[in-house]
Amino acid sequence: MELILRQDVQNLGFKDDVVTVKNGYGRNFLIPQGHAHLATASAKKVLAENLKQRAHKEAKVVNDAKALAEALKAIEIKIFAKAGGEKLFGSITNIDIAAALAKGGQEIDRKFITSGIVKRTGKYAATVRLHRDVIVELAYEIVAEKA
Repeated sequence: MELILRQDVQNLGFKDDVVTVKNGYGRNFLIPQGHAHLATASAKKVLAENLKQRAHKEAKVVNDAKALAEALKAIEIKIFAKAGGEKLFGSITNIDIAAALAKGGQEIDRKFITSGIVKRTGKYAATVRLHRDVIVELAYEIVAEKA
């Protein structure tokens, strides 16, 4: 079954992508949830026209995302957490990284940050998706708080 995505769907595609999925997944989940609609011949023509008109705006968005990526690379992120030796009391997640970026002056939504759950001090890397074409590798360090 061919569908046109109305919004980004994780592990499937981005908005306005034409994807092929199994019939049950499309009919029972994607279409009823409003994530996609059928890719008929007329819908594909309308999509092509819309993408052509949006190409100029898209270039500006990509340039803005690249500028933001350079600004993010310049920020040095240190997250202070309570720890016993090297092991943390709790864990560091995307929420903590988003909060550290906000302190640095860059507001990034936590759902665009992929880092996993970290439970030890040290240096780690997180992936930030600013645009479908702009993905930044962000280095951060977890430091134990001093008592």
